[in-house]
Amino acid sequence: MLLKNMTSPELISINQAFTTKEETIKYLIEQLDNAGKLHSAEEFFQAVLEREGLSPTGFEGGLAIPHGKSLAVKEAAFAITTLQKPISTWESIDPSNQVELVILLAIPESESGSTHLSLLSELVTRLSNKTYKDRLIHSTTSEVLFNELDHLDENKQEEDTSAETNNLNKTILAVTACPAGIAHTYMAAEALVKAGNELGIDVVVEKQGANGIEDRHTNEQLNKADSVIFATDVAPKNEERYHHLPKVKTSVAAPLRNAKQLLEQALEKSENTFKKEYKVNEHVPSEEIEKYSMKKEVKDSLLTGISYIIPVIVAGGMTLAAAVFLSQAFNLQDLYNTEGSWLWLLRQLGGTLLGMLMIPVLAGYMAYSIADKSALGPGFAAGVAANLIGSGFLGGMLGGLLAGYFLKLMKHYVKPKGTFAGFVSFWVYPVVGTLFVGSIMLFVVGKPLAFLNEGLIACLNGLSGANALILGAILGAMVSFDLGGPVNKAAYTFCIGAMASGNIVPYAAFASVKMVSAFSVTGATIVGKKYFSKQEQEIGKQTWLLGLAGITEGAIPFMINDPLRVIPSLIAGSAVTGAIVAYFNIGLNVPGAGIFSLALLEGQPLILAAIVWFGAAIVGALISMILLIVTRKNKLRKEKSIA
Repeated sequence: MLLKNMTSPELISINQAFTTKEETIKYLIEQLDNAGKLHSAEEFFQAVLEREGLSPTGFEGGLAIPHGKSLAVKEAAFAITTLQKPISTWESIDPSNQVELVILLAIPESESGSTHLSLLSELVTRLSNKTYKDRLIHSTTSEVLFNELDHLDENKQEEDTSAETNNLNKTILAVTACPAGIAHTYMAAEALVKAGNELGIDVVVEKQGANGIEDRHTNEQLNKADSVIFATDVAPKNEERYHHLPKVKTSVAAPLRNAKQLLEQALEKSENTFKKEYKVNEHVPSEEIEKYSMKKEVKDSLLTGISYIIPVIVAGGMTLAAAVFLSQAFNLQDLYNTEGSWLWLLRQLGGTLLGMLMIPVLAGYMAYSIADKSALGPGFAAGVAANLIGSGFLGGMLGGLLAGYFLKLMKHYVKPKGTFAGFVSFWVYPVVGTLFVGSIMLFVVGKPLAFLNEGLIACLNGLSGANALILGAILGAMVSFDLGGPVNKAAYTFCIGAMASGNIVPYAAFASVKMVSAFSVTGATIVGKKYFSKQEQEIGKQTWLLGLAGITEGAIPFMINDPLRVIPSLIAGSAVTGAIVAYFNIGLNVPGAGIFSLALLEGQPLILAAIVWFGAAIVGALISMILLIVTRKNKLRKEKSIA
């Protein structure tokens, strides 16, 4: 690909004096707009900001590649600037990255799956070469940088020479994959290949990105390899192919920081771990590897499902909150309850996203993570069944795992071959899977979960006349026990029932506690940053916003990774929050969401009620944050002493 065809010297600026990410992006968008590449600079700016909110576009070595896909783009193009002083606040996968080269990609919506992927992968591939990147950064004029874009011969020669100087006759396979499947996937691959050239190791990388599986490892490579590296943030596909090899598992960002160290670790594993015989088309891993991979597979499946439902949760929660707020602020309760009115429809939209769509999306994509596209139908069916039996988040998780592993089993024993291959893939898998998984969810799982919910609600009803402190603490603990699961839903049902009976205090406690887990996770990953992984830090950056919207699910990855420490930590702070709100008799007579509930509080003068209600959430979050940091620190200390 000739990069010059998608830019021009007029879109390249040298040594600009910008100090923030937003300032830099606005300038580059202005350059694109002046060059006639955009229909609307404002719309494209919003598209870029939305992409920035998903994951860091800063990488390492001074590089950042912000990008946006939008109808506001006339034709695919990119603009470049180098900076006088590096920007240290640009969110990057390498926390120490000092951004001094920024490339902004503008892609039409219609080319999101073609031009976008090919251009971004080409850029990150070239920029993974330090010599090439440094030539761009140190270009003295826009014309010089423009001419350097397609200057590659020298780089290839350097890499070829390096590979010939010190060959260890070792072959290491690698798989790279990130949630977006674009930049990090390719940059991690290039970093590993480059480090392999420098060490004299043959590194062959399979990229599992937005284009599907690229450079799939062949049977010959699988047989020849000495070990394998999984640099992934999502569940790798067809992992069973590598069961015979010693393995190193890490995040997709790790090769960008220490690719040589990873390769050396893989070499050490190959020398100290027995390599088993590779058998073509053998898909059943050994018992030891199966147990380990299943544990990671379940975790990766849940993370994948959560990554797909977060937009649904945010959209539904904020839409429903807006409808509630409008009805209260402008005295539109009658309109809010009038079927067919615009406010009723807005309420139904938000409620449907949360009440009907969220759980099927969770279950569907959890199943997809385990057994690929064939599991989507049964996974969605499992989520719908979870809604029908009222099992909520926990039922969706269980259904997603059930659908994923049932389809994985079917694919192992019922293979699509010959004339009936299409029939098996597109009829047998989804239909049989849906009937089996749906039946298990409806007729086996349903009654026990319903019994559990009813028992919890009955228990809470028995406490409704008891001490408010005890009731508030119990409600608080229940909200954060399973973060949206049946225990949480039982507390919610009790609070709604109490509200209908005229007792508006329980729901106020419930709404305040819903912010605790999210706030505490954000606080812990900021204050105790060094004790948490990069992935956990990225999750922490977003959970506070979910907390403001009254969404607890953002803390689930932390709970799944370390439930014995995280659940008690969250329960402790949440119980304190619930007790404080109940003690001060703060009430809420409408099922609001998050921060929007501030204007709807009763029981005390509004300002005092707001201070107590929100302050209780902060106090609880501080308690949980301290416990999260202390327990994680102790865990790491124990692991270090054992090692």
